[in-house]
Amino acid sequence: MTTAGEYPEIDGRRFRNVLGQFCTGITVITTFGEPDGDAPAAPIGFACQSFAALSLDPPLVLFCPSKGSRSWAAIERNGRFCANILAEEQQPVCARFGSREADKFAGIDWHTSELGLPVLDGALATIQCTVDSVVDGGDHYMVIGRVQDLSESTDADRPLLFYRGQYTAIEPDKTTPAPWRADLEHFLTTTTLDTWL
Repeated sequence: MTTAGEYPEIDGRRFRNVLGQFCTGITVITTFGEPDGDAPAAPIGFACQSFAALSLDPPLVLFCPSKGSRSWAAIERNGRFCANILAEEQQPVCARFGSREADKFAGIDWHTSELGLPVLDGALATIQCTVDSVVDGGDHYMVIGRVQDLSESTDADRPLLFYRGQYTAIEPDKTTPAPWRADLEHFLTTTTLDTWL
């Protein structure tokens, strides 16, 4: 039997390349910072690929910020965040929030929600949460959020996707359901001990 110390060290570049085979959506995680004197609290956010649904009951999601993230520090202080799921045409928004710009909201259309969180206009969906718990995850944290409010579901737009280190999208003309649609519908609506969906 192999013990933990006997495994070979994993090369970082290889790790990224292999995990890049897993196609993901892209979110922007937002919150408000602290007021600065008489100035109101400024919105803060960062592009986040490591976002996922976690639990149906209670409704929980998770995201994984790096430990040195200034945006995470603001979310931790605030105790609340909004996950904005980006639409296909929001590549410039993703680039802005993935940059080191001091004011990432400059030139971005957004509004404050009824729950007092910054929400990006044009997002495919928004999920507003309170921080439920935080787990150490190596050079990142695993932040579990309890869902407080959701935007309405829509089929109007397509998601912005990330695959093999670059943006990608759903096939433009893929509008006809595949022949196995009935089986897929059964899978998506039947929760067992082995499935989340």
